[in-house]
This record gives sequence, structure tokens and C-alpha cells, in this order.
Amino acid sequence: MELYMAIAIGVLFAVGLYLILSKSLLRIILGTSLLTHGIHLLLLTTAKLKTGAAPLLGEKAEAYVDPLPQALILTSIVISFGVTSFFFVLAYKAYQRLGTDDMEELRGNEDE
Repeated sequence: MELYMAIAIGVLFAVGLYLILSKSLLRIILGTSLLTHGIHLLLLTTAKLKTGAAPLLGEKAEAYVDPLPQALILTSIVISFGVTSFFFVLAYKAYQRLGTDDMEELRGNEDE
């Protein structure tokens, strides 16, 4: 199971980095979103994948799943959703004002 998770994490990181290195602002935002999903899977995998036990302790619980990584990932999902939506609003306003989402054109002529 960990092998499949490692492959999925690798694919998410590779596609996320590819999208971040592109010129389009929309692709950069989607790349950061994919990277955060890869990090979520990485955290879940490093916390050891366990099956069959709930993250609650009861009277008859011999084994249980640690709920801390799940809580951290849930918090991270909420924060990344807020940041991604903020980036989308900024990109939309930049597109409305400048008429492009190309990073080379957004940079301006001061670099030349």
C-alpha cells in the first residue's frame, strides 16, 4: 500500500512542479494546489497507514490509529483552500487590469 502512495505522491509532486515552472499564472496556482495535495498524502503516509481501527479509544480497543496526523491534514486542507481561492481572486483581478496571465508580461519592462 505504501508503494502505491509513494507513486501517487511522486506523480503529484512532479506534475505540481511542472505546472509551477510554466508561464501561465493559472497553471502556477493549480501547481501549488497539487503540491499541497501531495504533501497531505506524504503526511498521511509517514504517519503509517493502518486499517481496521478507528481513531478513538474505547473499552475494547487494543490498537488504534493516531488522530493527530488526520487533524493536521484537515487543518492544512482548510488553509490551502483559503489560500488557493485568494490566489484565484488575485489572478482574476490581475487579468482584468492587465489583460494577460503570462508571467513574462506581468513582470513588466523594468527588468530589461
